[in-house]
Amino acid sequence: MRHLLVIVASIAVLGAFAPASRAQTAPDPVGLQIVSAGHGKARLTVTAGASGAPYGFQILWMSTDQFASLGGLWPAPGTPGEGWDAYTGLGTLNTWGASAVSFQLAPYQPLDIEIGDTFDESGVSGTTHIELLGGTGYVFCAYAIGPGGGSNSALTGTLQEFTTQQGSNCTYTQGFWKNHASDWPVTSLTLGTVSYTATQLMSILNQSVAGNGLVSLAHQLIAAKLNVAMGADATSIAGTISSADAAIGSLVVPPIGSGFLPPGVTDPLTQVLDDYNNGETGPGHCGTTLARPSTWGAVKSRYR
Repeated sequence: MRHLLVIVASIAVLGAFAPASRAQTAPDPVGLQIVSAGHGKARLTVTAGASGAPYGFQILWMSTDQFASLGGLWPAPGTPGEGWDAYTGLGTLNTWGASAVSFQLAPYQPLDIEIGDTFDESGVSGTTHIELLGGTGYVFCAYAIGPGGGSNSALTGTLQEFTTQQGSNCTYTQGFWKNHASDWPVTSLTLGTVSYTATQLMSILNQSVAGNGLVSLAHQLIAAKLNVAMGADATSIAGTISSADAAIGSLVVPPIGSGFLPPGVTDPLTQVLDDYNNGETGPGHCGTTLARPSTWGAVKSRYR
């Protein structure tokens, strides 16, 4: 009887640990592809494996020069110069027309994300404030996050891409304009039908999106209008700018007002403007030195 009790107790103990052991099983590796690259960002497609990515996924990146100096091996987390973004929640910026997207992927589910364009994104943590550098080679890899942040999947293979080079008739990102207020070519802009001073526009650029598509659209619209005012060719973006203004209408953008638009409504416009500002479309991106237009005559009143 004593031996029987020991066996039963042992089975009970094993049974208690079995679910926890299974819960710690690493998810299957994700797939990773590079779709395109602009000046400050790169678009990647992450595809979950057979087990999905129920706890989200993480992207790692660094310059190809740094990667080569490390012998072509990914370093320990937190190494200076290595970027990382953990996608674990609900995204409301780059939603590809949906109202929101979950970064916790179902089996074999693909999802596009944009490295260097996560400042306004929700559900992401890491080096989200960093844009990529123009004309620079980068390497990327990814893994599915395991339960409790442990038991992660194996890394994907390492992919390489170059961001776009400087142009002469060119654009800057919203991040550039937010950090170079003294270089703005105008002192006011109209978003929708409402006019804002430069100080108000800067407060909008610093406003957290927090699931409000109006704010994310305003960020990219401000940048696009500043780029056009600076002399960038607007041929490819003029229609989108008009559509963005029509979508905003008389809404007053936070924190100046309390206007709101669903991300699913604004995302298609926001994405086109973002691609233009990043140099993926239109005339291409500028370098780090401000590209002054040849004439300031048309700039003084344009988009005021």
